[in-house]
Amino acid sequence: MSARIRVALVDDQALFRAGVRMLVSSQADLEFVGEAGDGAEGAALAAAVRPDVVLMDIRMPVMDGIESTRQILRDAEAKGGKLPRIIVLTTFDLDEAAARAIRGGASGFVLKDAEPEFLLAAIRTVHSGTAVIAASQTRELFEHFDSRAAAPEVPAAFSDLTSREREIFTLASRGLSNAEIARTEFLSEATVKTHISRILAKLALRDRVQLVVFAYENGLAS
Repeated sequence: MSARIRVALVDDQALFRAGVRMLVSSQADLEFVGEAGDGAEGAALAAAVRPDVVLMDIRMPVMDGIESTRQILRDAEAKGGKLPRIIVLTTFDLDEAAARAIRGGASGFVLKDAEPEFLLAAIRTVHSGTAVIAASQTRELFEHFDSRAAAPEVPAAFSDLTSREREIFTLASRGLSNAEIARTEFLSEATVKTHISRILAKLALRDRVQLVVFAYENGLAS
């Protein structure tokens, strides 16, 4: 049996925290490892317990979710090892703060009124790294708040991608999962996974949602 996914929660509403704690704790493959009521406490919690996935509210006292996300990732990078995946919790889908948090390193966003099963699936999805949470909504979020200049210069690192990697980059930038890319390109999922890993490494990107951000910010989204 594989190790359980360690989940932490940062939210200033005690009742919401209780509900999520019960939900996560009810799952055999998940382990609830702690909670915090503001972003500063959340950063300290993450540094102490090293969760695999952090559920992060956006709007909180003391330190908001955007800065807490950045702090958690800075602390984790300083310590070395695998970085936690951070899922932003927001109350509405076109939330500029959610877009800023994702640009700051979060791995996706989930509406706070989402169905419990969707939240559980989101946790598992970001942990596996095989897809983008709510791909169409994520694309819509960046299309809505896309403030890049017209025709930006494409980063030099993009030229290091092979033609096959560029094809897969384009599909991944649309939010397609490994399985969907494999069907489109007539490849095995294992081969797609290898290509995605190489693309992320060449572009110095943390995960798939950061690939989507890269595509939008550099005029490569299609």
